[in-house]
Amino acid sequence: EMAFEQMRANVGKLLRGIDRYNPENLATLERYVETQARENAYDLEANLAVLKLYQFNPAYFQTSVTAQILLKALTNLPHTDFTLCKCMIDQPHQEERPIRQILYLGNLLETCHFQSFWTSLEENRELIDGIAGFEDSVRKYTQVKVWMNKYGWTENEEGQIFIFNQEESVKPKNIVEKIDFESVSSIMATSQ
Repeated sequence: EMAFEQMRANVGKLLRGIDRYNPENLATLERYVETQARENAYDLEANLAVLKLYQFNPAYFQTSVTAQILLKALTNLPHTDFTLCKCMIDQPHQEERPIRQILYLGNLLETCHFQSFWTSLEENRELIDGIAGFEDSVRKYTQVKVWMNKYGWTENEEGQIFIFNQEESVKPKNIVEKIDFESVSSIMATSQ
């Protein structure tokens, strides 16, 4: 835990300076990605910096690190991290295994094809080897989405969820609450 916080601080310093665009720092940043995967931690800014360095320095591109970055981004749905990361990967690399499979899984999640997602994941278990907490994070997302569809809740750009009061047909006033994704997850967890 302490080691990770130290690493996060060091990387943060590195990203603030001119060194952000120095490919010699890729080794440090790539180790940091692997640590995020292992420790179930997450740092989007650092991961985008890695993808940006790969864009500038194609010879340094690492498929395995990119795959980890994409999988970590999926654990942060419904935020747009996955789309941000995907946009920074060129077409030829998007066609490579396992990146292609991960993009396919991400598409299934984003379009709420959850049954297909779990089936597909079952067939590609090795993709998420070493990504601690992947399934829990994704399950939380899919459950909230299922609830939202069931009750007709909607979501705005900021990821706030609008909960319509169930007895609105009785009451003259429409009561709309705004809460965020994390709160819905915790409400659901307590009502299971």
